[in-house]
Amino acid sequence: MTKKLSVLLSILIIASVLLVSCSNAEPTEEAMVEEPVAEEPAAEEPVAEEAPVMTFCQVTDTGGIDDKSFNATAWLGMENAAADFGVEIKYLESQQQSDYEVNLNAFVEEGCDLILSIGFLLADATAAAANANPDVNFAIVDNGSMDIPNIRGNYANIEEAAFLAGYLAAGMTETGKVATYVGILFPSTQTFMDGYAMGVAYYNEVHGTAVEVLGWDMETQTGLEVGNFESLDDGRALGESLLDEGADIIMPVAGPVGLGTLAVMQERGSGLVIGVDNDWSIANPDQADYILASALKKIDVFVYDSIEKVINGEFVGGEDYALTLENDGVGLAYGTAWADKIPADLQAEIEALIPQIIAGEIAVLPTR
Repeated sequence: MTKKLSVLLSILIIASVLLVSCSNAEPTEEAMVEEPVAEEPAAEEPVAEEAPVMTFCQVTDTGGIDDKSFNATAWLGMENAAADFGVEIKYLESQQQSDYEVNLNAFVEEGCDLILSIGFLLADATAAAANANPDVNFAIVDNGSMDIPNIRGNYANIEEAAFLAGYLAAGMTETGKVATYVGILFPSTQTFMDGYAMGVAYYNEVHGTAVEVLGWDMETQTGLEVGNFESLDDGRALGESLLDEGADIIMPVAGPVGLGTLAVMQERGSGLVIGVDNDWSIANPDQADYILASALKKIDVFVYDSIEKVINGEFVGGEDYALTLENDGVGLAYGTAWADKIPADLQAEIEALIPQIIAGEIAVLPTR
């Protein structure tokens, strides 16, 4: 009994020693690893919605977008705005006058931020579209706003640039005869004709010459009129007729029609054209030898300015934007092949005319 008790006590002593030893042992590596604390999911950053790209839309007259003149100059303003502001631009070409209303309404349906009508001939259709859609912005080239609150109008003192062109033509003619003709006669084309004839008359007054203008009668305010802005054949026919009458410098105020006259000069190897609206020597580099100069109407400036105002929330209808010599909206550009051939003294005379015209010291339109 005593022996069994002794064994039992020994076992209890050993067990207690082992328990104490285990309780003082270093924790294992496995035991030291802390359970990861679950993190709260991060709140998602709100995604900013991108503003929709603004869209600007041009409706051409029947000359088309690539007329190398009127419509093309307006489209240049659209392209410059697209490059600078990252906006979208579109155009619709009008094949006939009945397309004006159709094309304008198509762009209304598309939701264009500004619809640009290119030319006086679109005035009635633009007025109708604007009145029917008072929340749509319109701008029209070569026509006033017609007091419609969502139309921005434009006019150009192109007679100032045409005056310089007439003075140049009178100073450069070798036959003593220069000429002009018009596609369709209305106020904004008529001012080209008047300014040109007045410039010739002023040169005659200054130099005691008698240079004659074919194709425009200052007294009756009538002249050669093609009746369209498309037919190169008509331009060829008038070019041949005027060259045969002795004119060696011709200013066609007829958009692409004038390219027919230019083609005739190139074929004959004689005669010079004065282009209108944009620089014809740049637009037609292969025919630059027959382009004396161009009377610039910088429609692109008006188009660009109108788009910028819409983008900045500053567009105001019912007002007109003027292009003038003073704000560099009109001007005279010598042809690339002729800039160095025009006598320096004649160029100096023309340069001196500019401040006089701006100041009103020289009349550039007839008294009506």
